[in-house]
Amino acid sequence: MSMDLNDYAIIKEGEAEILMHAKNEVFYNKTQVNNRDMSIAVLRTFISKRKQEHEAFLSKRTKPAPKVSENNGSVANVEEKPNELDMKIEKSNGECEGSEEKYQEETCSTSEEPVKTEGKAQGELKPSRVLEALSASGLRALRYAQEVEGVGQVVALDNDKGAVEACQRNIKFNGSVACSKVESHLADARVYMLTHPKEFDVVDLDPYGSPSVFLDSAVQSVVDGGMLMCTATDMAVLCGGNGEVCYSKYGSYPLRGKYCHEMALRILLACIESHANRYKRYIVPVLSVQMDFYVRVFVRIYSSASAMKNTPLKLSYVYQCTGCDSFHLQPIGRTVSKNTSVRYLPGFAPVVPQECSDCGKKFNMGGPIWSAPIHDQEWVTSIVADVKSMKDHYPAYDRISAVLTTISEELPDVPLFLSLHNLCATLKCTSPSAVIFRSAVINAGYRISGTHVNPLGLKSDAPMDVIWDIMRCWVKNHPVKAQPPDQPGSVILAKEPVLQANFARAVASLSKAQAKKVARFLPNPERHWGPKLRAGRQITSKHISLLGEEAVNGCLNLQESEREAKRQKTEKTEDANAPES
Repeated sequence: MSMDLNDYAIIKEGEAEILMHAKNEVFYNKTQVNNRDMSIAVLRTFISKRKQEHEAFLSKRTKPAPKVSENNGSVANVEEKPNELDMKIEKSNGECEGSEEKYQEETCSTSEEPVKTEGKAQGELKPSRVLEALSASGLRALRYAQEVEGVGQVVALDNDKGAVEACQRNIKFNGSVACSKVESHLADARVYMLTHPKEFDVVDLDPYGSPSVFLDSAVQSVVDGGMLMCTATDMAVLCGGNGEVCYSKYGSYPLRGKYCHEMALRILLACIESHANRYKRYIVPVLSVQMDFYVRVFVRIYSSASAMKNTPLKLSYVYQCTGCDSFHLQPIGRTVSKNTSVRYLPGFAPVVPQECSDCGKKFNMGGPIWSAPIHDQEWVTSIVADVKSMKDHYPAYDRISAVLTTISEELPDVPLFLSLHNLCATLKCTSPSAVIFRSAVINAGYRISGTHVNPLGLKSDAPMDVIWDIMRCWVKNHPVKAQPPDQPGSVILAKEPVLQANFARAVASLSKAQAKKVARFLPNPERHWGPKLRAGRQITSKHISLLGEEAVNGCLNLQESEREAKRQKTEKTEDANAPES
């Protein structure tokens, strides 16, 4: 290879290795190993599910047509008509509506045969095509190609020339398998996805910041039944720091509650659904994760004008009380069924009065958010099983296993969550243990679970008046100091509880993971585990909080030595060109 390897550091992650220059020329963040490992686990499950769906589709097609006897005694063969699900599965195998461009894989000159994409003429499933729309160093694309069986081609895009050169360099550095499967292009991801509609089984968006500008073209580039993986790192915007900016980017207004990170997930899902609906498509979330400093969603995309009508049933506005922790959801739409017909109507409103019935304060309104389930529990179970069976293949196994375990125990049909500490802060009382509070909710006849977003968060289908009744009963046994009568806590405690809470220990008060003492919320593995500088920005002393003192000092010393070498070279040139006296 025509380059000096001494100028580069070799970074190994999984089965891929990349060359990183000491300068901040191409973006790389070690923290995103969690993101990449989670994506590989989901991609493996997607390919497995896709294969099962294809086999089920083929077995349906090969079944003999049923015979129907008519009144005159004659027997006629009735041709089996493929239903809508069959059409979805068929399209998910990579077949596009209308004419589809054939592609050729660009390979490096190696002794191995390039990976060939098999056609469907013989009923064979084509290997998956993956598009990494914002590739930078190409590490993610290389890991997909080398670690996931069933991936036929990975197209890595970037609109930065230096990033594309680095990606191509890393492809060659990783050998023949990478050369035969991965290709890198200098292109605007939005234009590329728009000019390649319904061509990719998987589209991966992992931008530096907001993905909103890529969503419209991304939902068009995925085949029917394909998968869109999307990351958003602009958490300050999504969590309510700049509500007006969030509305302009995502079409939803965020609220600053303890559940803000889950609300960020649901805002992103609602935004993707909105873009998909414009093309008679809709999404089915299989996994939605909030980790570190970002949110990551995995959704399957289907085309159906009739199923798209259900979108208003999956979206809701959120009313958050300004005085206490009460929140209520207002569904956008509803349906009325009569015989075999279904009518789609606006949702009944309002779900709350002008003032909170618990504390008397006003409400803030946010949304719309995705209020349908954000995980598919069958998928989560499959992903957990795959991760545990291949734990040596995941550098961040401990972290992603802990997150997936917590997700598997979440209540799937309960949007947002409560914070026990916030409830107690409102009432100015000591906090009951999570086990005692869970037991009281279960004994009242409701369900309750934790959430992967917040170790102190609790999801429950119990209405807010039941929650406050439980807390009133707790305060009766654990009295608090008198507060001013106009405080929200005083107003809540002034009412007598309708429900008499039972704090006896319930069997289901601990989840299976908690009972087995499985780690669910792990600390960061090292200091400065978080976002990094955008590629191309000069590293200065003010970046110590992001990168750490050692890394910053190393970069500053390197910059100083380069400046010194340049100065000496300039001086030598000037001395050589100076006239002799």
